[in-house]
Amino acid sequence: MQGLEKRVFTIDKKGNEIMIYHITAMLAGFLMDLLFGDPYWLPHPIRLIGNWISFLEKRLLGSKREETHRAPGQEKRRGMILVLAVLSSTVFVTAVLLLGAYRLHPYLGVVIESIMTYQILATKCLKVESMKVYQELKKGDIAASRKAVSMIVGRDTECLDETGVAKAAIETVAENTSDGVTAPLLFLLIGGAPLGFLYKAVNTMDSMLGYKNEKYLYFGRIPAKMDDVFNYIPARLTAWFMIVAAFLTGMDGENAWKIYLRDKRKHASPNSAQSEAVCAGALDVQLAGDAVYFGKVYKKDYIGDAIRKIEPEDILRAGKLMYMTTILMMVVFGGLLLWIY
Repeated sequence: MQGLEKRVFTIDKKGNEIMIYHITAMLAGFLMDLLFGDPYWLPHPIRLIGNWISFLEKRLLGSKREETHRAPGQEKRRGMILVLAVLSSTVFVTAVLLLGAYRLHPYLGVVIESIMTYQILATKCLKVESMKVYQELKKGDIAASRKAVSMIVGRDTECLDETGVAKAAIETVAENTSDGVTAPLLFLLIGGAPLGFLYKAVNTMDSMLGYKNEKYLYFGRIPAKMDDVFNYIPARLTAWFMIVAAFLTGMDGENAWKIYLRDKRKHASPNSAQSEAVCAGALDVQLAGDAVYFGKVYKKDYIGDAIRKIEPEDILRAGKLMYMTTILMMVVFGGLLLWIY
């Protein structure tokens, strides 16, 4: 009996040590992302995942002539094959690298997992790209600001005025606070780098295949639905924490709550308007509305009230809101993990 108790204690102690290593790696990677962002010269794992998706897409979709002769059910099955191949390979490679590192030495495992965490999160990168838009707007160079914002949005930017450029940048920061930062952070905290990269693989498949056009309507349906499912809870948690962040940063927290309750469903995606509604309310501006994609105008509802006119400084405020939201979530959920273990 005493031997069994000793063994259980040893296993429990080892589990606590592993969790401490895991949380240390998460915190280190989180801080690296906040401080440094992604070096553009360094090959990024997400690009490798994107290349793998493109390779499989070409093999599974085939030629244009073959595409026109396939039934919707066949398209969906091929899309499912791609999803299974991408997700299984992503988790397998990440887990093998991470477990191998921890087997060699726990400190090496912490270093590798820290780097993986750093690569999964995109806080500083999002801020840097949005700041490029802000800087060009402050210079008064509308052509350069349109080009800068075109790097972070999917819509056509050629005809946007200064307000339209600033609004597009704010919306991207607001929406990607969840997609690019807090959602992967939550998956990292729950399951480490393998689950973090699993989320990023789902997100990347949606961004590459989740279009409702002739080519991807059926083939990309499963990746798009998976992205909705994976982001459902993180998007709502992000919105709630962003409301708290609005109060803490001196923005209009009461209006953020009001607009969130009213406008959180004003988007084709069940998740995208969550943080966007909070941001619009916190800044006292109106976001969304009609947008042009590939030369075609898409009708969209407005989010928020135009209490005041959008200005370039709102890009900075959106970035401040993103940082505070991210830090709050790291403190709360990281602290919760420490308390549990």
